[in-house]
Amino acid sequence: MKNKWKCVCGYIHDGDTAPEKCPKCGAPAEKFTKLDDKAAELVERSRHTNTLHCRLIDLARQIERVCNDGIQDSFDSACVDVFQKSKMRSYEMMKLSMTEIQGHMNKGKWG
Repeated sequence: MKNKWKCVCGYIHDGDTAPEKCPKCGAPAEKFTKLDDKAAELVERSRHTNTLHCRLIDLARQIERVCNDGIQDSFDSACVDVFQKSKMRSYEMMKLSMTEIQGHMNKGKWG
């Protein structure tokens, strides 16, 4: 695992040394702190989990588009009912993952 460096603004850099300047806020290398192994591992785990949440959000959006097509097609009332219920559940899944990501960000678990 590469070293991880945290800027005063919260940006995390992966590399052997801190960057010359932060790509987010422009702070010089001296404003970066090297994370210890435990903190660096938490960043890696957070990145993985957050990526999974982003994938779930994307899948929920795909389901939403399929459901919208099915609702618009309006083949019969039973089909429309299934598409409407599925759309509602996919929206709920998306919101749950978005809320979890927001919680991670508030706790600094975003790398």
